[in-house]
Amino acid sequence: MLDSENVLKLELKDMELEFSWPIERLKQVLPDFDSPSPSAPKSCSTDSLKSIASLLEEQNIPEAKITLASGVSAFLWLYTCIHGYKPAIVTLTSELPLGAGLGSSAAFCVSLSGALLALSKCCELDYNQQSWVALKDSELDLVNKWAFEGEKIIHGKPSGIDNTVSTYGNMIQFRSGELTRMKTSMPLKMLITNTKVGRNTKALVAGVSERTLHHPNAMASVFDAVDSISKELSTIIQTPAPNEIAVTEKEEKLEELMEMNQGLLQCMGVSHVSIETVLRTTLKYKLRSKLTGAGGGGCVLTLLPTLLSNIVVDKVVAELESCGFECFIAGIGGNGLEVCFNDSTQT
Repeated sequence: MLDSENVLKLELKDMELEFSWPIERLKQVLPDFDSPSPSAPKSCSTDSLKSIASLLEEQNIPEAKITLASGVSAFLWLYTCIHGYKPAIVTLTSELPLGAGLGSSAAFCVSLSGALLALSKCCELDYNQQSWVALKDSELDLVNKWAFEGEKIIHGKPSGIDNTVSTYGNMIQFRSGELTRMKTSMPLKMLITNTKVGRNTKALVAGVSERTLHHPNAMASVFDAVDSISKELSTIIQTPAPNEIAVTEKEEKLEELMEMNQGLLQCMGVSHVSIETVLRTTLKYKLRSKLTGAGGGGCVLTLLPTLLSNIVVDKVVAELESCGFECFIAGIGGNGLEVCFNDSTQT
């Protein structure tokens, strides 16, 4: 952040967009942040959200990118709550596709909250250390709470899963509204295929609810089966794998569970023709896949076994991309939030 002008600037490099608000204008519209309280996360009220909306209206966001408005609203709330009216230039870039069911909004809120808190008095960090460092657990807890407030602005009633995973890393188990952090030393590599098909989450959820009303007993069995798969996967993930043979055996079980889970998701009616194309393509190479997120498009996960040849991976990716899809390879169960300072950082 640079105090170069008496304005607050937000630069979205990937979107080629820039927003700017004079500090005096922020004071007029959001008058309650003379004494910010970064250590006390708070929710954005309806009145505050309306005030922030007026600030966005003045920016003339292009119609094609209007979906970014909620993210910009979250930025304004988090920034003013944590740093008040301090002038700054905030630059954001991301390698995650937006609106693809990969938790990009949560990653945004966590990264933003982490950066803002790292430059506050809430975190004990050495600004001269120019390498990636992790925050203390208490500091991560604070980041997660602020990120959740940002997620609420963007999504209304988020579960908290995405921001928790982004904050702490590794894996999260979510059952009956409870989040449990899981520890695993087993590396997992996934091929993520973005079908580029947009999906309406609310409509998909409504469809599942309607199917449950029509077939309550059958759907209850489907949900029970999903729960059983989740429990078994959790056990496998957390069981030590002392050698290559054990890792391979665990990966084979995970592949079977993924395939079973995808079948159950199809029973719920949340698959899509684009998802089925990915499933058929990866199955040709004896790889198992399942949809992620709400379904109805979005992204598909494919487990890449440890011993799988890179040649095979390249062939799969090439074939999927020939269908117009976008592919990424990611490690599962990695580190959570880390921060890094450079020479241009000023506080």
